[in-house]
Amino acid sequence: MKTVLITGANKSIGFETAKQLLGVGYYVYLGCRDLAKGEQAVKQLQSMGLNQVEPIVIDVDNIASIRAARGQIKALDVLINNAGISGGMSQSSTETEINVFRDVFETNFFGVVEVTQAFIDLLKQSAAPRIVNVTSGLGSLTCQSDPDYVHYQVKPVTYVTSKAAMNAYTIVLAYELRDTAFKVNAVDPCYTATDFNNHSGPGTVQDAAARVVKAAVLGPDGATGQFFSDDNAPETGISPW
Repeated sequence: MKTVLITGANKSIGFETAKQLLGVGYYVYLGCRDLAKGEQAVKQLQSMGLNQVEPIVIDVDNIASIRAARGQIKALDVLINNAGISGGMSQSSTETEINVFRDVFETNFFGVVEVTQAFIDLLKQSAAPRIVNVTSGLGSLTCQSDPDYVHYQVKPVTYVTSKAAMNAYTIVLAYELRDTAFKVNAVDPCYTATDFNNHSGPGTVQDAAARVVKAAVLGPDGATGQFFSDDNAPETGISPW
């Protein structure tokens, strides 16, 4: 049975991703910062008959928590770096306090790097390792600089820059692992109605999670080093960086 760790998985897109992967036979380590919330999420999944799941406490802002989580997992095929924060959607590049930048980057960028580095040894033992970095269409520098881009006016500076940094890390990581069995990709779940955006998005968590799952279960001929986004590129599904 293949195993997957999903950070930030006790609610919203992360929870739905866990649900869908359980449905196709994966064993899920449901990453959460709060054990009680993780256990509640697991009970909800088990009530649906989805039993191959356990909560794992992992705070991506805390290296000790990441290392403790690593100590609890003995095998891993898929890592989904899903945890993220917005920092607030109304931000000025000249007035937003530097501490807000640090907080958002700590979760959205440094957390991704630290979790990936902590679990890379386990992933290398898998016959078909997959890393999925959950990004945003707003992290595309090409789209953000195009006045015709549908979300051109949406520029929360800490979120945009942190996701762009994560995208750059995805490119480099995929390149370094290019001659291995790894598939490393960034996935935009698209503008989805969640607590993250006060449920303002038009998309559903089911559709959003399906995009993440698609990258998590890629076969040996699947793409690597790509930025998947149906919002940014509805015809091809491959967003410009």
